Amino acid sequence: MKNAKKTQLMRFPNATVRDPRIESWMLDHRGNLGAIAQHWFAFMRNRGDDVREVLHDGHPTACVGDAAFAYVNAFRDHVNVGFFRGAQIADPAGLLEGTGKFMRHVKLRPGSPIDASALEALVEAAHKDMLARVEAESETIATNL
Repeated sequence: MKNAKKTQLMRFPNATVRDPRIESWMLDHRGNLGAIAQHWFAFMRNRGDDVREVLHDGHPTACVGDAAFAYVNAFRDHVNVGFFRGAQIADPAGLLEGTGKFMRHVKLRPGSPIDASALEALVEAAHKDMLARVEAESETIATNL
């Protein structure tokens, strides 16, 4: 094999179409915060037939195949909708928070307004971005064989 480039994608080989641990997580997170998390994770799940999921670090994570693109997590007073490559996706509404090299998130609080269409666009962009990254990485690996 020629010089293979190390992946910068967060990979979860155990990602599956429906992870029963996520259903348990959803049952454990009820009320307003749980409803917010459930809504946004359902939106992630519905991005395409390529979406898989895994419970990673205790929170539901959506993947393109085995490459993570987004997650939800519920805290005491807010829910994070996070993006594994959020620093690289366009955010015209300025919803994303964080200063990490790759990850960004949006904080959602019950009763606080959110631009749902802008957040939907972020989830869609994260999914499309990860799909392109997975395809590009696969092509690079095939070329290096």
